[in-house]
Amino acid sequence: MEHKSYQVNHLKQLESEAIYILRETAAQFEKPALLFSGGKDSIVMAWLARKAFYPAKLPFPLVHVDTGHNFPETITYRDDFVEQIKANLVVGLVQDSIDQGRVQEEKGPKASRNALQTVTLLDTIEQHGYDACLGGGRRDEEKARAKERFFSHRDEFGQWDPKNQRPELWNIFNGRKQHGEHFRVFPLSNWTEMDVWQYIKAEEIPLPSLYFASERDVFTRDGVILSQTDFITMLPEEQATARKEVVRFRTIGDATCTGAVLSTAATIDDIIEEVAAARQTERGTRSDDKRSETAMEDRKKQGYF
Repeated sequence: MEHKSYQVNHLKQLESEAIYILRETAAQFEKPALLFSGGKDSIVMAWLARKAFYPAKLPFPLVHVDTGHNFPETITYRDDFVEQIKANLVVGLVQDSIDQGRVQEEKGPKASRNALQTVTLLDTIEQHGYDACLGGGRRDEEKARAKERFFSHRDEFGQWDPKNQRPELWNIFNGRKQHGEHFRVFPLSNWTEMDVWQYIKAEEIPLPSLYFASERDVFTRDGVILSQTDFITMLPEEQATARKEVVRFRTIGDATCTGAVLSTAATIDDIIEEVAAARQTERGTRSDDKRSETAMEDRKKQGYF
């Protein structure tokens, strides 16, 4: 009698791990939420969540912290995607935080609302009583994110201590917390950018048009190619670099700090080929990460994603 071997490819292994973590989150916490930016990682995480709990609806809402400086394509996609998967959407507005005096908007031509998101996020968590927030962070993105556990404990002020994390031996996750504390949970921790793209292709997941190459009005600031938008004031020397260029975005965030890359990749297969040859992570196109050597870790300690 012939014995057939059963093998699981690496994408199925990663999918299984992520679904396990999503279900553990729903089981261990009273009121979890899924942080949704409209970027590819949060899209994949929401897609996995739909699989994890199908045919039931998602047992937690999608939470978007809206800076008010998003690409229009992001907001259009967000609303269409939420409708497609029949999820509940909660939006925290940075503009509300500004209006309430909770944060002070940066001034000057290089001002960005990206750093202000932290206060809006923490206020949204407190307002709705979320005790765990699922994030799409991956270890390969940036050195601070490589320090995270799957279950990342945050104190009553929303702060993260990278030197005081809980062990996760044998994938046993400790979600115990004191009153006022909460967790960030990262189901995609072991995924790479390539894994995400290969999974998107395998699952035929729709994406915002920003990820695909098209001609855009751009300019260069501090070595980063930025899109010309109503949210950015170009300096005279930057106006000299204004041009039309065929570009795409490897990551999606606030339009004031999300850099583009020169690319002709117009399909998923093109992007996979491009990512395979890339020597810079997608966070390398984010001008907010260039403000200091420890920019991401500093924001995470304060309560950032």
